[in-house]
Amino acid sequence: MIKEVLVVEGKMDVVAINKAVEADCIITEGFNLSPRCLDDIEKAYKKRGIIILTDPDSAGERIRKYVSRRFPKAKHAFVPVKDATANNDIGIEQASPDAIRKALEKVRTLDWEPGNNFTGADLIRAGISGGAAASEKRARLGARLGIGYANAKTFLNRLNHYGVSREEFETALAEEDKANELKS
Repeated sequence: MIKEVLVVEGKMDVVAINKAVEADCIITEGFNLSPRCLDDIEKAYKKRGIIILTDPDSAGERIRKYVSRRFPKAKHAFVPVKDATANNDIGIEQASPDAIRKALEKVRTLDWEPGNNFTGADLIRAGISGGAAASEKRARLGARLGIGYANAKTFLNRLNHYGVSREEFETALAEEDKANELKS
């Protein structure tokens, strides 16, 4: 049983999570976030802690940002887009139990006093910004680091806000480059 309560968007997300792990969930019903829902999240946050596990799409990201601002010590889990896509739909409900477990193994906490460990130049050098295949490589690297897919600006923000160390980044980058070499 996961100690923290998972904050998800819909009922079908709970069904998918229950196939993967034993956890209590609070459903936001999309961006609805009624006063009762926010009260439930606050109670869980204060008593057990929360993990935000929203869909890897723009709506899920808006919900994540909103909940993060209200509950700054919330933890975050990200299912990669490729693992949350099926039947022309993106969402946690589309993710396999294994993908959900992997996301929950890489939970991160947002640091409201971020470091400046990474710059845009680091992204360019790593080939995850400014290049033809940068978006795809960034998605794979985000999955390895447990910070999810994002555009270059948001990815840089996550690197600096979610406590990713230089060593973690370099290791994940080396693993990604090695995996690409093996494909060639």
